[in-house]
Amino acid sequence: MSINNMSIDELAVNTIKFLAVDGVEKAKSGHPGLPMGIADVAYVLWAKYLKYNPKDPHWINRDRFVLSGGHGSMLLYTLLHLAGYDISLDDLKNFRQWDSKTAGHPEHNIDLGIETTTGPLGQGITNAVGMAMAEKRLAAMFNKPGYELIDHYIYVFAGDGDMMEGISHEACSLAGHLGLGNIVLVYDSNQISIEGSTALAYTEDVEKRFEAYQWDVQRIDGHDKEAIAKAIEAAQAVKDKPSLIIAETVIGKGAPNKQGKASAHGEPLGAVETAAAKEAIGWPVDQPFFVPDGVREAFAKRVSDVKPCYDAWQQKIAKYGSDFAEDMKLWNAVMDKKVPAGLDDTLLASLDCKKAIATRASSGSVIQEISKLVPAFWGGSADLSPSNKTDVKGGGDFSKENPLGKNIHFGVREHGMASACNGMAVYGGVIPYCSTFMVFSDYCRPAIRLSALMEQQVIYVFTHDSIFVGEDGPTHEPIEHTAALQLIPNVTVIRPADTAETIVAWAVALENTTGPTVLVLSRQNLCSLAEDQTKAKGLRKGAYIVHEPAKVDAVVISNGSELELSVAAANLLAAKGIGLRVVSMPSHELFLAQDEAYRDSILPSCCTKRIAVEAASPMPWYRIVGCEGLVIGMNSFGASAPYEKLAEEFGFTPEKVAAKIEEYLA
Repeated sequence: MSINNMSIDELAVNTIKFLAVDGVEKAKSGHPGLPMGIADVAYVLWAKYLKYNPKDPHWINRDRFVLSGGHGSMLLYTLLHLAGYDISLDDLKNFRQWDSKTAGHPEHNIDLGIETTTGPLGQGITNAVGMAMAEKRLAAMFNKPGYELIDHYIYVFAGDGDMMEGISHEACSLAGHLGLGNIVLVYDSNQISIEGSTALAYTEDVEKRFEAYQWDVQRIDGHDKEAIAKAIEAAQAVKDKPSLIIAETVIGKGAPNKQGKASAHGEPLGAVETAAAKEAIGWPVDQPFFVPDGVREAFAKRVSDVKPCYDAWQQKIAKYGSDFAEDMKLWNAVMDKKVPAGLDDTLLASLDCKKAIATRASSGSVIQEISKLVPAFWGGSADLSPSNKTDVKGGGDFSKENPLGKNIHFGVREHGMASACNGMAVYGGVIPYCSTFMVFSDYCRPAIRLSALMEQQVIYVFTHDSIFVGEDGPTHEPIEHTAALQLIPNVTVIRPADTAETIVAWAVALENTTGPTVLVLSRQNLCSLAEDQTKAKGLRKGAYIVHEPAKVDAVVISNGSELELSVAAANLLAAKGIGLRVVSMPSHELFLAQDEAYRDSILPSCCTKRIAVEAASPMPWYRIVGCEGLVIGMNSFGASAPYEKLAEEFGFTPEKVAAKIEEYLA
């Protein structure tokens, strides 16, 4: 065989394979097996069915393509290059190199056509479910007869590893329950993982599993282009269920000695095997990154075929604006994720900030108002909304019968919930929030890390924030969780101390468009700490002074429920002539981002006597109090008892905190 005897389809498939192989070979690192195995499906989808416009990669009504098995990233980069996105042949040659567009795993960049960051297996599938949920909501909000502004598909490629990860079970179960007929999931079933055959650890019947999830399921030969095309069309026709296409493939197909083997998965084929694979089909061995005549034209034809659809959509949105002016205002507000200016001032003036209530309850009141003022705001809880206080009253439940519902019931699926919110965020038109108990933030952590990495605005509402959960005991009492989240770059963690601070914390979260915000909220009631509630706006800078004596002997820094405790301890010590400045520091990240002058105004560098009080891991506080400082925290797990008893036993009463401070200052 030679390239002269190949059809354009065969040329294109082999181009996809060998561009990927050559990129991995040049980098001496990567995963060639996935692109070689799934190239037939990828070509049929991208050249025949996918709706996209590389000249306008942000077009809201484009189809989404998610490569959940991000280790096969050279497949995606090759497709984007051939389709005309801003990824050049030189970019393919720079795979996995410093400052390259073609990172080792795909990193979210819609300008380049990369819809989301993938690599941690299962995240791509779950992001796609979030995208599909967002599409359903926006379509219900704006589509009208003759004005279908949102009507496209979410396509996902996933492999055996994605299917094994628990998060895929959470996401796909939810997708089936919601009847998300806009998802087409292609399962690249090659039965190989890094260690060898998947039979080592994986023998379940995926077809039956997905049928149980209420998905439509097809099984095809993943190298039969006609069967692939028919399966895609059949999946597109199913509107009331998500679709799974099980594509049985051979990993590394075309590599004569490595196809079907684990050696094709996670390492370059090697020069000898690469040459043998090319020689076997008559591909030029001495021309790496070879693109035959006609291949780019095949992809360009798909772009030109979609162009009338794109142009018609532009005309439709323009006419929509003139025919439905109010709806168009709402559309713009949603797509811009618009938040009213001065939101914290509005809420401080309208809500009762002086009543002693839990910050989870304060947050619930704030959510009611935000849902009226911020149309892009949307979310829910992992089966804990009565405790998290996250339901929008009268907002209805999001379901296949009611896609306009304002309350998402994620079920007991914390990891899937958080990752789906990432999908909503990258989709556009949604400021997503999700909620569970603080101790279960561990289940969300991998997705939170990706929110931060992708710089996506997701708001995490974590309640029951300390040992003062009480009777539930140490399994439900977070100790290290705030510290663990503070370790993730680009995550803003805020632990407010009363209603006023909770209001400002929400305003900050809604304005933080370049990363996730974590709100850490109490179960127990907390007192209002200031007559002037606008003082809480000091939270915007991470820290501010709440109690100032005439003479400052030391500075006490605290947040959440322990701020009230610190003020009480300061009052006890004032009677002994010890002056303590008490600082509220709801957010380390916001404070450390301030200039030196502001930081010094709150924590004077001349005052080395600093005390931090928080019923949690002390570690993060040492960057605030320094080596000579004192941290009154938790170095053990909690216990099961009423919270007042826990405060006594673990030393979080005004008297015991005052005694520790007095001893420190002696």
